[in-house]
Amino acid sequence: MVEAPVNLEVESLIWQEQVEYLAGIDEAGRGPLAGPVTAAAVMFKPYVHIAGVRDSKKLSAAQREALFDEIIAQAVCYGIGIVDSREIDRINIRQATFKAMRMAIGSLKRKPEYLLIDGEELPDRMYRQEAIIKGDDHCFTIAAASILAKVTRDRLMIEYHQQYPQYGFEQHKGYGTARHREMIKKYGPCPIHRRSFLGKILGGEVQ
Repeated sequence: MVEAPVNLEVESLIWQEQVEYLAGIDEAGRGPLAGPVTAAAVMFKPYVHIAGVRDSKKLSAAQREALFDEIIAQAVCYGIGIVDSREIDRINIRQATFKAMRMAIGSLKRKPEYLLIDGEELPDRMYRQEAIIKGDDHCFTIAAASILAKVTRDRLMIEYHQQYPQYGFEQHKGYGTARHREMIKKYGPCPIHRRSFLGKILGGEVQ
């Protein structure tokens, strides 16, 4: 069964309300045991659509890389937010995700009039916003943001692999695969591991 492409149905309803600067927001990396959480905000002119854009998890790495470049080329502007593992441990992953999203929005060259956010609204409500559960499946602008966030994070994890090759970050990107868990037990955590996520693996609180 061929999956239907992500369309502009959600955005069209908002553009019809005379909103021009509409930003899609999504994150990558809430669940991994290591590395940052990233977020992206992206804004297009009304009715711009890029074939092939969908939830980043449903695309191959090569497809994501190609779409990343096309999204950037066609976007009015985009922004990236990155919150590292130490900050995740300090404020928790939910708050770190919100922080990354705010950073992404704040780095947009144009101030958005409306936000479409995957999953959960930002609690401070500085902008008009709408949260959409599984938004990267149903909303083109959120799906585009998911690709930007995912590719950004994957590239960072490949760079970290050069510093900490024993963990295999280039393969699992910090997620809790069986091999990654084995390497944590063998070598202990490295500076980019999220200590607050490792208690069950290492048996107790991790300092």
